[in-house]
Amino acid sequence: MKKYNLLFVFSILIFTSCGDDFLESVPQAQVFESNYYQSEEQLFKGLIGAYDPLQWTFPDGAWTSSVMLGEIRSDNANAGGDPSNGDQPGWQAIDDFNNSSLTLESQSFWKRGYWGVYRSNVIIANEEVQTDQADIYRAEAIFLRAFYHFDLFRTFGPVPAINKVLTDKDYQSMQRVSVDSLFSFMTNDLLDAIPTLPETKYTGEFAGRVSRTTAQALLGKLYLYWADMKNDDPALFDKAATHLSAVVSSGQYQLVDDYAQLFAFGVKNNEESVFEIQHTNKVPADWGGAQYIDGNMITQLCGIRGLCNDHPEYVAGWGFLLPTESLNSHFLADDEYRRDAAIISIAELADEGCSVNLGDQNELDFEGYWQQKYANFNSYSAPNGGDLNLQKDPNEPVIRYSDVLLMYAEALIRGNGSTGEASQYIDMVRERAAGPDANTFRNTQQLMSDEGMTILDVIWYERRAEFAGEGDRWFDLIRSGRVNANLFDADKAGNLNMDEIWLAIPQRDIENSAGTLSAYPSQELFN
Repeated sequence: MKKYNLLFVFSILIFTSCGDDFLESVPQAQVFESNYYQSEEQLFKGLIGAYDPLQWTFPDGAWTSSVMLGEIRSDNANAGGDPSNGDQPGWQAIDDFNNSSLTLESQSFWKRGYWGVYRSNVIIANEEVQTDQADIYRAEAIFLRAFYHFDLFRTFGPVPAINKVLTDKDYQSMQRVSVDSLFSFMTNDLLDAIPTLPETKYTGEFAGRVSRTTAQALLGKLYLYWADMKNDDPALFDKAATHLSAVVSSGQYQLVDDYAQLFAFGVKNNEESVFEIQHTNKVPADWGGAQYIDGNMITQLCGIRGLCNDHPEYVAGWGFLLPTESLNSHFLADDEYRRDAAIISIAELADEGCSVNLGDQNELDFEGYWQQKYANFNSYSAPNGGDLNLQKDPNEPVIRYSDVLLMYAEALIRGNGSTGEASQYIDMVRERAAGPDANTFRNTQQLMSDEGMTILDVIWYERRAEFAGEGDRWFDLIRSGRVNANLFDADKAGNLNMDEIWLAIPQRDIENSAGTLSAYPSQELFN
């Protein structure tokens, strides 16, 4: 996708004087919101602006990453950072269930999401340009509006559903809506967008823009979450299966042969990519305009802290998102290939001839492992200048084809589909996970027999193993009602409050809404 730096600031200069008519003329060469979107080109630039918040990693001065939230909040990872355990206190609080409406990271997540909603609504509301191409741009914006709302839901629980450009007065009456209202709003958006979006996925310079199958995959995911929230509603699982089946039958995606290559240096928008947030290192960046950085800061944040200076592939990072022993031991003995692609241990680094300064680790969070899906490769560069730490550019996969296959299998199992058919899609993921040189793998039926699992247990096993370090774990636990104190160590479990498992809406926005927004959702919103 092409990158543009757009400032959506529309200024009106009003000149007044004592009867001098020539000073009251209409200003020339001014850009007004009311007269800007007059061509396909202008609408497209606005659409790029609507995509832009997807890649924000530092709005309002706090690191903002759904990957970090989905891992650190869960049993997959600890916050990490420097030995003081005070590095990035907001993330330490999120990790330990000590966060509140005053946690700065909440403010950043909220800003990223609702700026995305605002920019999407600006495009959706524009009806000046009436062409087939303009209709596609508006459909993309409708998808983005649904996605931003979904991301906000996964972070804060049921949030306000915003279908127009808000005025100050509108904001003062914002309030949370029910799960049913929010999911109805999001799924209707996607149903509206799907017929207009292109049937074929974008490639080349437009890779990363959404197509019909992208929207169908997200729609299937939404129905899956909604079904879970509605006491395992089989009819909603069936709807999820219908839309995920359309992605599978499109024939546009396939699993990458080698799982270890999914996050290799320079790999972007491969044949497994259904929806992927784009990042670039070509735009110079510094700390002065950090929220507009186009690089993916998770790479520097979550690189190996205290790494030796002569590692053949990696350079040291800041040591966040430290995998737990719980995650390491989750992988079965015949699933080492997938584990080794997700995490790296002290012993493995030693085998590579590299020592690590263990005194640099956060001793309360470090359990002997670092993540390596977002590896801090020494090959990263900043070709046009700027701070290299801010410009490392791996993309962020949001929906991979393996996710589609596992969601489809889950929807079949929990709806009215065929267990046998579901097993086929699980086995496709398991066969790839064994590694390109493996001659055999244990299929679903063998796992059920050998490990005493149900087929749904196999799904949960696969999702945690397949997406380890990618940010899905916490959200899977929440939607399926599997969050409980037994997942965490005693200190963290002691802080777990089931009424506050979502992040709190930031205090600033509670006050801006004149108190109509609540920090946490009430149980009535889920009924």
